[in-house]
Amino acid sequence: MEDAPVIGKDDYLYFAGRALDGMAGIVAGLGDELANERPALPGANSPYALLTHCVGVIDYWSGTLVAGRPVQRDREAEFTAAGPVAPLLAEVAAARQRLASDVGAAQCDAPLQAEPDRSFQGPVRNLDQGGALLHVYEELAQHHGQMQILGDLIRAGAAS
Repeated sequence: MEDAPVIGKDDYLYFAGRALDGMAGIVAGLGDELANERPALPGANSPYALLTHCVGVIDYWSGTLVAGRPVQRDREAEFTAAGPVAPLLAEVAAARQRLASDVGAAQCDAPLQAEPDRSFQGPVRNLDQGGALLHVYEELAQHHGQMQILGDLIRAGAAS
């Protein structure tokens, strides 16, 4: 008898979507100016850059490694990205659709479609497709929490 999956694909997409929606809501609520602000903390990112990074994570880890879709990614540039909020929110919606398609077609215990680029600082162990998708969720959840704090800091700084 085969083991049942730890989590269903619909549940995975629900929780990944909650993290994406939370980040998109923060960026939208901050607006064009504040979403591009970086708090006065060493190494802090702007919410805009962090959400751009999350789109890059989705496209690379689920698109390239799970679905086998070629993706050009400049990870370093993700952290310096800036711009108007509306196009980024549209890209987040498109990335969410790509993620749903990739998850739907994933074979969680199958090997990855490519070897992960070690410079992208992913897990330091061999992954299957399910592991790559868990890494996507790990990144989304982690950065959602980080962005909640960033948003609070930026709003507090704007109010003073």
